[in-house]
Amino acid sequence: MPLNPDSAPSSSDAFLASIADLARIGLIEPYVRAVLLAEQAATVTLTPEQDVQAQQAFCQQEQIRDAAALQAYATARLLTPQALEARMRQPLQLHLLAQRQFAPKAEARFLQRKSQLDRVVYSLLRLRDAGLARELYLRIQEGEANFADLAAEFAEGPEQATRGIVGPVPLTQAHPLLVDRLRTALPGSVLEPFPIESWWLVVRLESMTPASFDEATAARMTQELFDQSIAEEVDRRLERFRSVLALDQSPEDDAQKQIPNAAASST
Repeated sequence: MPLNPDSAPSSSDAFLASIADLARIGLIEPYVRAVLLAEQAATVTLTPEQDVQAQQAFCQQEQIRDAAALQAYATARLLTPQALEARMRQPLQLHLLAQRQFAPKAEARFLQRKSQLDRVVYSLLRLRDAGLARELYLRIQEGEANFADLAAEFAEGPEQATRGIVGPVPLTQAHPLLVDRLRTALPGSVLEPFPIESWWLVVRLESMTPASFDEATAARMTQELFDQSIAEEVDRRLERFRSVLALDQSPEDDAQKQIPNAAASST
């Protein structure tokens, strides 16, 4: 039976020992999450057609080609037939649940996150020497040299391996100071060298692709909202476990004093 922080008696030695053991080996958080996801999935009833779809998707994901392989999968993981069926259904059930609960909120989430979803491609030269950065900038500006060739020869960061090209990547993945420069730059323009921490940067914006609310983005926003709701509920349940463990703690008992610390370290 799953350990339930909302219903288990705080005075049960067996209960305390079980959650303390899970905390000690770093498994209490994944355990709570797995139990919660199973509970959530069980609230969704699949149609016969969806049930077949779920089984097919599961077997494809796990590269299970026939009934014998499926039985071997279950045996290796000590799964009863009922547990195996539940595992096969769960991904589709959770997908449908996320759609039901959060698809209507996906566009609002997108608008909130849009600036973080814009994608950018830029060329980058990262140098320690301000004078050399200025010299290379002028050579590019005056058409004396190719940005990619200079990056391959002079760049001191990982962009040397890509001949200066970075992206496409989310715009906000870059350093905040670089993000500010890129947001106001015109495609094809080379920015004058500017410092970030111990580096001097020469940057050219290649392209900026504003995020749009298409089907793929809607699905991503829906999943983000669902994942956030699960994470919040996991935190709530872990807090209840901490409270239960704390109730059993006595100042004189050094061993028991370690239990809350173990539970807290798994979060």
